[in-house]
Amino acid sequence: MNQGSPASAPPLAQHWQQQLLKCEIVRQSRSPHHRARASAMASRTVAKSAIPITNPNQNPKPPPEELLLSDSSPLANGNASHPSSTVAPIAEPPRPRSETMWTSLDMGGVGIKNLPPNSGLFSFTFLANLYLNHNGLHAIPPEIAQLRNLELLDLSGNALTTLPPEMGMLVSLKEFYLFDNQIMSIPPEFGTLHQLQTLGIEGNPLDSSIKNLVTKDGTPALIAFLRDSCPVPTPPQSRAWIPLITPAEQEALPTSTETISVVCYNILCQRAATVRLYGYTPSWALSWDYRRELILSEILAHGADFICLQEVDVTSYEDYFLKHLSDAGYDSVYWPKSRAKTMSNENERRYVDGLATFFRADKYQLIEKHLIEFSAVAMQRDDFKKTEDMFNRVLGKDHIGTVCAFENRETGSRVMVANVHILWDPKFCDVKLVHVALMVEEVEKMAERFVKLPPRLWPETNGNVVDGVDGIAELSSFSSSSDPSSPPPTSSSLPSSSLPPSTLSSSPPTSPLSRLSARRQRPKPPIYTSASQIPLIFCGDFNSIPGSGVYDFLSTGTLKKDHPDFMGHVYGKYTGDGLKSWLGLKSASSASSPSPELLPTTNYVSSFSGVLDYIWYSSSSLSVNAVLGEVDPVYINKCVGFPNVHFPSDHICIMAEFQVKPPKETTATTGKDEHRHGHSPFL
Repeated sequence: MNQGSPASAPPLAQHWQQQLLKCEIVRQSRSPHHRARASAMASRTVAKSAIPITNPNQNPKPPPEELLLSDSSPLANGNASHPSSTVAPIAEPPRPRSETMWTSLDMGGVGIKNLPPNSGLFSFTFLANLYLNHNGLHAIPPEIAQLRNLELLDLSGNALTTLPPEMGMLVSLKEFYLFDNQIMSIPPEFGTLHQLQTLGIEGNPLDSSIKNLVTKDGTPALIAFLRDSCPVPTPPQSRAWIPLITPAEQEALPTSTETISVVCYNILCQRAATVRLYGYTPSWALSWDYRRELILSEILAHGADFICLQEVDVTSYEDYFLKHLSDAGYDSVYWPKSRAKTMSNENERRYVDGLATFFRADKYQLIEKHLIEFSAVAMQRDDFKKTEDMFNRVLGKDHIGTVCAFENRETGSRVMVANVHILWDPKFCDVKLVHVALMVEEVEKMAERFVKLPPRLWPETNGNVVDGVDGIAELSSFSSSSDPSSPPPTSSSLPSSSLPPSTLSSSPPTSPLSRLSARRQRPKPPIYTSASQIPLIFCGDFNSIPGSGVYDFLSTGTLKKDHPDFMGHVYGKYTGDGLKSWLGLKSASSASSPSPELLPTTNYVSSFSGVLDYIWYSSSSLSVNAVLGEVDPVYINKCVGFPNVHFPSDHICIMAEFQVKPPKETTATTGKDEHRHGHSPFL
């Protein structure tokens, strides 16, 4: 019988064929400045007119060499579905690309033996392509990680045996050629190179398991393996509190000074925490079961009076945060985004994110809660013409805000807490302005209603003390759509579920004499004669950097009608008269110099770092004691972006502590209160 020919070798995978082709092209680039000369020759082959005529809307084509060395299928941009960042994590970093700006540097084949750490090369942070191939390099200094905009790096044909782990910071790399070196292993830190399409490894004595993985499944499979198996880095130093009052001012405060502490945190909802959007994060660190434990631990560790969370989906709120924070003594108010009301698929509805405001139930009584659906409020305005822009830009968004009114159970002081998550897309900065302006107006209306309520604690009627917590009428809520001049409802119109837990308790009542004795030891509740006297805390993810229209409006209370952020669109009185507000807000982290905010970043991803989250406060009724400081800068400089194993969201938790300024007309107290109400975290 015929034995036949031996079985032929299995065909090479297409991605490995492409790698071998790129390897041959690189091997033919040994001569000095080969790429630069080839590019120059290619540009000379095109006849140029005396006056060049170009299409200003056409992106410049890369030279032929780069076309051959680039993968034909670029990574999909994640902008469309990313809900929180100003710039999506895998969006290409902004880089000027004018005709006079060169972004490629060819130093190949020129006999470079050494790159010192202080080389001026590492200051060329604008570079997109760097060729150091076919030199005599034995090592690459870690300082190369400063070239964050590199998309193509060729280190082929050198004498490299190792690579610095810091090169994992070059997150924009798409093509990384290491052909024909003496490299035996790849640092696990390279797992953060989530945009890398080709890691050229041919011609190296690599560990067989690594080479087999690349040969069989390609570069993305190797990057995923390195990412998920990378050792956990050293955790950062704890964030320090930044006191904003001097020790002398602290000592001079009356012992009865009331404080309010607030946490604000965009926790990154489950549906947005994907490997496609956060390819630099280990997949196990993106899992909700892992992240939720870190989130809960952090917010509970601060012990804040109020916790304002954004991107909380229905499932996370009902199945996790509600239970654990209730056990810790918090009550809450929660609403998902508007689309949740119209969704027939229950499973999809439960993953719609929204806003949650938790408050210490032993310290504060909820008086009113109000949902602000921006599209619905905009539709009701007579001055907003129903134009195409209104329907396509404003009314098509389902973003919301919430505002709650509280009274301190012990002192009777009032406070309003607003929570918001503004649209992220920078192409809709006009919509951001409209949403914030609508929110401010609704907060002002609520303050005007709130001030009309009489003091709820310990009112005297015909000489008798009536106890608000232990038996008087409870005014827990009044209609947020009612006229500000209309009287609040009576307790008989309120459901029992809106009453505080103490009024539903089965414990035996105390005697009138004991209640009267307890009341005489407490300060009289303040009397508010103006809506501007009620303390306001307005926090959230505003997706707006300092200097934006939103920031300028909230920090100054005014904005010109022709502000560039309106983008030429017409929005009734907003663009006819400009924006105005009497709230008198300031950012808790505001600073005079060198930057407008004390924190350098609240949102940190591979392609963006900046301040998007704020805790605004009414400066006439509150002052800042302290704010939670920045993330350890040494740690963050070695970190590609959040989330990661130590930070469970792409945003960081921000926190501030305030002291309450009593209304000027009612500053007196009983003088018998010998403790400060609240908790000062930095003392």
